[in-house]
Amino acid sequence: MATVVLVRHGRSTANTSGILAGRLPGVELDELGREQVARAGERLAAVPLVAVVTSPLERCRSTAAAVAAAQLTQPAPAETLDDDLTECGYGDWQGRPLAELAREPLWKVVQRHPSSAVFPGGESMAGMQSRAVSAIRRLDRAVEAEHGAGAVWLAVSHGDVIKSVLADALGMHLDLFQRIRVDPASVSIVRYGADRPEVLATNTVAGELSWLAAEKAASTATVGGGAGPRAAEADPS
Repeated sequence: MATVVLVRHGRSTANTSGILAGRLPGVELDELGREQVARAGERLAAVPLVAVVTSPLERCRSTAAAVAAAQLTQPAPAETLDDDLTECGYGDWQGRPLAELAREPLWKVVQRHPSSAVFPGGESMAGMQSRAVSAIRRLDRAVEAEHGAGAVWLAVSHGDVIKSVLADALGMHLDLFQRIRVDPASVSIVRYGADRPEVLATNTVAGELSWLAAEKAASTATVGGGAGPRAAEADPS
């Protein structure tokens, strides 16, 4: 089983200005965002990433480049762009202030019943989840086939996209995905097994992750929860 590390882009200029950036070009990381992604790179520096796949939007590409540049154990692979990891197609909502959008009737649908939400001139949230989950699972199979079951790879994307992937991995209906929080430059970790996905972490913004390089994936869930990653790291076998 390969392991995917899901990283949201760092804080962007649109985040700080309260604008729904969507797929607008030219939206980059702000100063804090650059600091955030540098920290994410430091956290993952000791984890050998065999592939780096990113949304094609600038804020994600900058994030992926920063994480890849921090790799210590091997030269980082070149970033690969995948359109299926791009931001939700917000259509006519794109580029508008969030405070203004919050007064729209659709806002409540997005909050309470996102599976029914279709952005005018854009994408449905269900469609976003479908293409994102399909992409992550497709890429994960390809990574495992090429690099083996212990491989770890990086996917850099956007808040709603990562939330929808985590909701799927957790077996949650899309209408519950607003219960999941994904902060800028946060790290979430999923491993897709034969029986089910295993969510190793969500929305972490601090703490070292070197244990991920040494952890051995189990084929089934351990009854009682197991001893945790440190035991796997200490196991000499």
